Amino acid sequence: MRYVSYTHQGTPAWGRVEGESIIDLAGYAPDLKTALERGLDAAPATGPKLPRAEVTLLPVVPNPAKIFCVGHNYESHRVETGRAATDYPSIFTRFADTLTGAQDPIVRPRVSSDLDYEAELAVVIGTGGRNISQADAMRHVAGFACFNDASVRDWQWHSRQFTPGKNFPDTAPFGPELVTPDEVGDLDAVRVQAILNGTVMQSATLDHMLFPIPVIIEYISRFTPLSAGDVIATGTPGGVGAKRTPPVWMKAGDEIVVEISGIGRLVSRIADEV
Repeated sequence: MRYVSYTHQGTPAWGRVEGESIIDLAGYAPDLKTALERGLDAAPATGPKLPRAEVTLLPVVPNPAKIFCVGHNYESHRVETGRAATDYPSIFTRFADTLTGAQDPIVRPRVSSDLDYEAELAVVIGTGGRNISQADAMRHVAGFACFNDASVRDWQWHSRQFTPGKNFPDTAPFGPELVTPDEVGDLDAVRVQAILNGTVMQSATLDHMLFPIPVIIEYISRFTPLSAGDVIATGTPGGVGAKRTPPVWMKAGDEIVVEISGIGRLVSRIADEV
């Protein structure tokens, strides 16, 4: 199944996608995060039907308690950045106010012109826990979505910590839909792409991850509890703009697409901060 968060006539809600319609399920839970806490399987099969064209999409989970990002998780990206191989995943965090919906722009901040793209698969946790084993990890996954971990590179490189460059407001498109695992099939064959103004800039399948999803979930859950609605952005392939010659930075008016096979297409325009 596929789920979205949205506003309709100014009211936030969430629902299940059926073709070009959305079944409003706000009567079951006020938002998708709460629905995940209560269990999506218990949500009603029917509800008010809205034309998809009449809603404005929000980030799939607008209010996650935690957003984890995995750095240098594809060999091609590790090599292009000159990073040494590591025994453990590189984890950093984003704040929820960096998230944007599928119909919102990515905002290039006034303080920098070094805005880069990062196409990523996002994992959304359905069942929380601590010390989750790799063998059980996928049972804790509610679904997947497209994620653009857009990065303000000069601020990212101010120090060895990524936090500043990863947390400018409205720089992380997340959506358009939450896709349940049964819709996806073989995860290893899923392809992640970034397409800038019609040109493919990044492309890799998930089997090129250095740390697969179960390993990431096990590792994170050992140092902090995972909760329903938490988001894990699983890393980006090689081909980022910063490592091209000359560097390629996104500017106002550009169109950046994160396309993930079987999951969706997340289209964003770049706008300058006003």
